[in-house]
Amino acid sequence: MGAGVRRALFIHCSMGRAETWAGVQAALLDKLSMTAFDRPGHGQSAPYRGDGGARGLHDITTQIAASLIERRADVIGHSYGGTVALRLAMERPDKVRSLVLIEPVLLAAMRGSADYDSYLRAIADARAALEAGDREAAAARFNDMVSPEAPWAALSPRARAVLASQIHLIAEESDAVTDDVAGLLAPGRIEAVTQPVLLIEGSLSPRLLSGVNAVLAARLPNATRVVVAGAGHMAPLTHPDSVAAEIATFLKL
Repeated sequence: MGAGVRRALFIHCSMGRAETWAGVQAALLDKLSMTAFDRPGHGQSAPYRGDGGARGLHDITTQIAASLIERRADVIGHSYGGTVALRLAMERPDKVRSLVLIEPVLLAAMRGSADYDSYLRAIADARAALEAGDREAAAARFNDMVSPEAPWAALSPRARAVLASQIHLIAEESDAVTDDVAGLLAPGRIEAVTQPVLLIEGSLSPRLLSGVNAVLAARLPNATRVVVAGAGHMAPLTHPDSVAAEIATFLKL
């Protein structure tokens, strides 16, 4: 969608889908030619049933993203999608003009911190609830860790049902973010990304996610950080105009 000369690829978060970007893209229709896709297991895409666990899933998602870029593009990724975007810039720099990373959940960057340990406990609780068949409890534990500004108790019944129905996706993908199974944090890999990078975070997001952006900003040669006031981790959904404005400013559209 969109009628701009510049091409952009959008990669959504876990438990999201291509339409997650609708609000952001609506504000950029005359500025960018945009592509978005449903990651494996999301939206209308089939579940991932390949070998390799979380690493295999990250591999194939990165391959899909690369296949959707005909020429160089600005790549915009949110949460798990941000980790895919970063890897794409590392492994296919010929396809990536610039990066916009909205709270990329490369949580292994914070290994050893109290916030990282707290997240691991939350994920362990969510896994245990999921294995016991209590999807609501699993979704609630995860939601309240990642989006404290929008607690489970305040969500609508429909929002709770959607999260509960998809919470297994977090279990499938978590090793990619907590253990860095794709090796994105290996010495020299981040430093080799020379494209301009915009790191976006919400002012209400957990410190863990702000900490990840701080680590990336310190290692990326050409990075800028911005904060969206009043937003949490789901800024593309809750503050789409603000996110779009930051993208447009960064890309000088």
